[in-house]
Amino acid sequence: MNAGAKKELVLIGGGHAHALVLEAFARRPEPGVRLTVISEGRFAAYSGRVPAWLAGKCTLADTQIDLAALCRRAGARLIEQRATAFSAETREVTLAGGERLGFDAASINVGATLYKPETAAQAPNVLALRPLAKLPSRWQALCARVDALPAGSRQSVVSVGGGAAGCETLLAVLAALRARRSDVRFDGALISGGQTLLPDAGRLPRALLARALKKADVTLRTGVRVSELGEEAVMLEQGAPVPADIVLWATGAIGHGWLKESDLALNERGFIEVGKSLEARGAPGVFAAGDGAAFTPALPKAGVYAVRMGPPLAANLRRACRGEAPKDWRPPRRVLSLIGTGDGRAVASYGPLGAAGRWAWRLKERIDGRFIARFNPDPKR
Repeated sequence: MNAGAKKELVLIGGGHAHALVLEAFARRPEPGVRLTVISEGRFAAYSGRVPAWLAGKCTLADTQIDLAALCRRAGARLIEQRATAFSAETREVTLAGGERLGFDAASINVGATLYKPETAAQAPNVLALRPLAKLPSRWQALCARVDALPAGSRQSVVSVGGGAAGCETLLAVLAALRARRSDVRFDGALISGGQTLLPDAGRLPRALLARALKKADVTLRTGVRVSELGEEAVMLEQGAPVPADIVLWATGAIGHGWLKESDLALNERGFIEVGKSLEARGAPGVFAAGDGAAFTPALPKAGVYAVRMGPPLAANLRRACRGEAPKDWRPPRRVLSLIGTGDGRAVASYGPLGAAGRWAWRLKERIDGRFIARFNPDPKR
């Protein structure tokens, strides 16, 4: 690079942490740095509000960050393509169109995808919760199928995954489908490979969520794993098949396939290994955040941690562009988790503490609404 030329900072993905990086650069531009964002589209989904949209309690627009508008405020170039290859050694990102983009510093915040059994293609009604960008079209197709069901029919809705996403999404989908077709019976079931729900939560929040599932007439199966997906059933490694007309797949988070071909250090699930500064191991000037980053000790795959990573990530990207050493980030010991139950209520979880009620749902809506509003321009202006 010629003396006096700008440093090239590239953000790959439009995740929560990168939204906060763009906000930081919009408030205080970094002299001598040209910022580029690579994302498949101009909108980025905010995962915390997706279940509310599925339950019909907000619009799709209420779940999305206007990434293009945010880039304009930050003076960043937005390239609406997906990355297909990455090299820390040659400092290049390859785009789906074949273009190669050089960088001096880079950050990857592309979230996770989900591993599904090979037989998933045989099951016509699988709603995978990741990647989020493809969820709206999958949900629309499922709703069209439900609309065509004859009156008086019966459908089994099975969620695979006992984490917050699997529980919250099942409750949201059941509420939405039951309201959409009151003349159709929707039976709910949840299958978890773990012995308990919410493995990262305390006993009280788990009990409150189990109570919400029971209230929604959901059959709970823990300590069992799914081996195959059939056309009308979920096959278990042990035990009889579980009837399933609709499968919500919310387990088996893994890294995106294109990262396997990179020279980045990945863990056994394909996530980028990072140090305490969020810098990728063995790759100076390359950072990763959100669900796609493997922090030590491991952090739950939850958007609240990606949000907390945003400000320290922005500061370390500035340092990388200046040639300075990054600083460590210390994750919070506890975070507040608010899990909607599809009925205008939510379960609040904070370490071993838990509570539930309409107030928790109102708090969740207020927090999520403010998070979206801070990034999106006011249409009334």
